[in-house]
Amino acid sequence: MRRYEHEGSSNVIRAMCNMCGRSIKIQKGMMMDGVLSVDYKWGYFSDFDGETHSFDICQECYKKLEKKFVIPIDREEINEML
Repeated sequence: MRRYEHEGSSNVIRAMCNMCGRSIKIQKGMMMDGVLSVDYKWGYFSDFDGETHSFDICQECYKKLEKKFVIPIDREEINEML
């Protein structure tokens, strides 16, 4: 869960993991820890038609969540990160 300096800003002033509530380190308006950020707009034929769900999950919670997957995720290693 992110909070911004003001509406429309990309400058993050506070971030927390939605699963465990842990604070995520912020420096100069950017999250400095590895975080899975989801911003999903639900479409038709779902229980959430027309809703947008946004959340952030820290690395430790993601590891716990991934262990519950029945089908393993696809992984691809990249050499250069922007």
